[in-house]
Amino acid sequence: MEPNMSYPSYRPRRMRATERMRTFVRETSLQVTDLVYPLFVEEGSGLKVPVDSMPGVHRFSPDRLVEEVDELRELGIDTVLLFGVPVHKDAIGSSAWDDGGVVQQAVREIKRHDPGFCVITDVCLCEYTDHGHCGKLREDGSVDNDATLELLAREAVSHVHAGADMVAPSDMMDGRVGAIRSALDMAGFTDVPILSYAVKYASAYYGPFRDAAGSAPGFGDRRGYQMDPANSDEALREAYLDIGEGADAIMVKPALAYLDVLQRVTEAYRFPTFAYNVSGEYALVKAAAERGWVDERRIVLESLLSIKRAGACAVITYHAKDAARWLAEGDA
Repeated sequence: MEPNMSYPSYRPRRMRATERMRTFVRETSLQVTDLVYPLFVEEGSGLKVPVDSMPGVHRFSPDRLVEEVDELRELGIDTVLLFGVPVHKDAIGSSAWDDGGVVQQAVREIKRHDPGFCVITDVCLCEYTDHGHCGKLREDGSVDNDATLELLAREAVSHVHAGADMVAPSDMMDGRVGAIRSALDMAGFTDVPILSYAVKYASAYYGPFRDAAGSAPGFGDRRGYQMDPANSDEALREAYLDIGEGADAIMVKPALAYLDVLQRVTEAYRFPTFAYNVSGEYALVKAAAERGWVDERRIVLESLLSIKRAGACAVITYHAKDAARWLAEGDA
């Protein structure tokens, strides 16, 4: 930017000298209401199982979620994103749309305990299939896009029947937003919004999540349907398609490694856009902080603020509980 020569005596440091001066010119703020906390739910009872690769994160059985919801409420966090960890897995992921499935149980438990608590459910098949891919497979091992759409729609409707406030398809099948919107409307759920993982990259940052959810592919990888990390223009096309099919909000995932993409998408469409601060981004900070290499508090809040600055209306993050405590102390 060229200096404005009509203000030759302007010195930016004057407005940085004290905290009160800095608040006058602060352009971005991070609030606890910006945060969504991801939760892993596994079948069973009385379970709270630590995830080794994600310090501080646990898998809960549905009956233990009430305690977690109460803690989140006390911190000012009122929204979770649920992921299921089922016992039964098969070739098509049929437990994903079982009305007695683990996510369905979890939604009912939360809503019974706290009806106003906002529950978003992840809609995908990778946790439920015995091969770990996000859809039904053809004989050659590739994912059958169109055959998968009906299964995803059944899963989404089942989640909403259980009481989910919003569904979030993460599979990256072409046309799945339209299929889910049509299925929800036909089931009478015209007012339930869809948060689409519109821009989801085939990223190396998902490793700890796959450990937590037991969703690693049994063979191959997901580059055939998730996005190439080299591409940015493609993100605009993906978001455009999902908005056109009826998405009510979209998502960019991962967040920190793709802040440029997040900014492009939000500027292009001015559409509600979430960002997912994913498991690998979380685990790297935790590992460095445990060794004393970084100031965890400062680096987490700075990272989350950068995601907001890039345009996100909400941040899905495993740091949410810690961040909420720090924000309550006036650190952002």
